[in-house]
Amino acid sequence: MVCEFVPPIVVRCERFKRYYMTPTRRFIFHAYLAFLALATVLSWRGSVQAAEPLSSDGRVLLARYPGIKTRLEKNQFGIPLYLESREEYSSLHVDVYGIFDYPFEGVRDALRAPKNWCDINSLLINIKACTFRKVSDQWLLTLYSGRKYYQHPSDAYKLDLSFRIAAAQQEYLDIALTAKKGHLLTRDHRIRCEAAQLDKGRTFIHFSYDYSYGVLARAAIKSYYATIGRDKRGFTIIATGKKGDPVYVGGVRGSLERNAVRYYLAIQAYMDMLNIPPNQRFEKRNSRWYDLTARYPRQLYELDKGEYLANKRREHGNQLMLQIEAGK
Repeated sequence: MVCEFVPPIVVRCERFKRYYMTPTRRFIFHAYLAFLALATVLSWRGSVQAAEPLSSDGRVLLARYPGIKTRLEKNQFGIPLYLESREEYSSLHVDVYGIFDYPFEGVRDALRAPKNWCDINSLLINIKACTFRKVSDQWLLTLYSGRKYYQHPSDAYKLDLSFRIAAAQQEYLDIALTAKKGHLLTRDHRIRCEAAQLDKGRTFIHFSYDYSYGVLARAAIKSYYATIGRDKRGFTIIATGKKGDPVYVGGVRGSLERNAVRYYLAIQAYMDMLNIPPNQRFEKRNSRWYDLTARYPRQLYELDKGEYLANKRREHGNQLMLQIEAGK
């Protein structure tokens, strides 16, 4: 008997084929082999997905938590939030860490959608509108940035940000928004939002923002904060006053800290309103964000709540019209 063995299961045997494999039995036999092969592949794929390891960035993020746990529990913010920033000659960088009392899956699903980032950005006082669109395989967000009072988007500065999901795992998310050029000759704007599962009901968040600027931009920014913006302050305590009161960082570094905290609280407000009917979210989300920022009047107060809400209603109408045009 001449037989050929092909691992792991297929045996070709001339005598077996001649005496035992009728056409019907041969069909059943091959169908059975195909079924076994498919089941093996599906089982292998399922085991790979179930055992998907946390990426190196995810492990790095979670490794940060033990070192700042005490500061998250007790700080000047009164909520689980920790901030650190640095200013170099031609660049700025800020990191905000916090904890959301929401399961990671809900945070991941909310933050991975470009549309939702427009709702988040639009909470900020200086953002007059935000639109999103897909060009080829790249998602783009367009922000219209202006003054604290109401402005039509046509009178605001237009900033295009590329939106990229750097990682989306079962327990880790990494979102990046970048722009090569920004307002006042700034450049290399980079926003990053990371989220990792802390436990079943909580998510660890890291939000960072940085950008660079040249000599002319540096001179213009420094001039502003030496005159009109000289009283504006950030959150980092750099000294103690004569009466023992804290002295907060000012200037462009203070500005970046304020913007980062506003952004973080915008993400918080967006998550807080996902459990109410969709037709109520816009108004309640705006109100929630304002109330969150009102906890820090020294740094974040800009407008009375009534004026802020009225401005946002008008800006929302402009944004809807721009989004229709962006989708054409």
